Amino acid sequence: MPSLPVIAVTMGESAGVGPDVCLRLLERMRQAPFTARLVVLGDRSLLAERAAALRLDGQLRDWDPSLPAQPDVLDVLHLPLAARVQAGRLDPANAPQVLALLDRALAGCRSGEFAAMVTAPVHKGVINDAGISFTGHTEYLAQRTQTPRVVMMLAGGGLKVALVTTHLPLKEVPAAVTPAALEETLRILHAEMGRKYGIARPRILVAGLNPHAGEAGYLGREEIDVIIPVLERLRAEEGMNLLGPLPADTMFSPPVLARGDCVLAMYHDQGLTALKYASFGHGINVTLGLPIIRTSVDHGTALELAGSGQADPGSLFVAVEQAIAMAERAGHED
Repeated sequence: MPSLPVIAVTMGESAGVGPDVCLRLLERMRQAPFTARLVVLGDRSLLAERAAALRLDGQLRDWDPSLPAQPDVLDVLHLPLAARVQAGRLDPANAPQVLALLDRALAGCRSGEFAAMVTAPVHKGVINDAGISFTGHTEYLAQRTQTPRVVMMLAGGGLKVALVTTHLPLKEVPAAVTPAALEETLRILHAEMGRKYGIARPRILVAGLNPHAGEAGYLGREEIDVIIPVLERLRAEEGMNLLGPLPADTMFSPPVLARGDCVLAMYHDQGLTALKYASFGHGINVTLGLPIIRTSVDHGTALELAGSGQADPGSLFVAVEQAIAMAERAGHED
């Protein structure tokens, strides 16, 4: 029998719900085993404390790839915290460990030790409070892999929504929607829909930037000057199936969505407000364009729920399932 792929799951911010939802993977494995091995990267002592507080059944075991997978055992690759953790209370002293988890998972993916990585939520503020410049998982992994452009896409509720710009102040978005940025994003999205979802010629719904997609220039010229020329060129030169630019206020209506396989929004809240309404708690984040497979939960650290047992693990379960599916698809292509 071929060996199962190994999926690395990073614990995320230790004071948040990341440890809680990672531990709930034990429940999921007992109910329906994954078609892969999972290893949680985190502090083993904290995970044990949180498991006891939440009264979760199951055993934590130090990661050893030679040992067989068991449905009541959660394998843990131990990376220690600098300071003791109180659920719900951030501590900048532990911020380096959060990034160490990402670095270790990434190294394992690049070496072939892991087939994919799945990330629990981190807290950007406390990482910056520790004196480390950090804008998000997507940007961090792009920098670490020296990938010039990656694309953030969220999936859930029957939607797949990718973004041209991500974590930018709204006033900076128009200048960031350049012909090069739009073209590179579309090329990545087009290619990755084939690699990760098996859709060789995806129908991509492209939003305008301005209300009513600019209203023929009366409400802004970005559609005329940037978006339309790029779409026309990629249709003509690459044969891409691109619909738009479309008014964002009607793009998420069922008749329009039925015409596409995925959506490209120009900025964060333009695309993700609708997606999170449709799938909150069960959507996932997928980073397109990286040399590895990375999925993530679609929620934050939820500090107020940490250690309470009330955190919903649904998004993590879906993120793991999708990472496995993508790894299996990539394995079949090799």
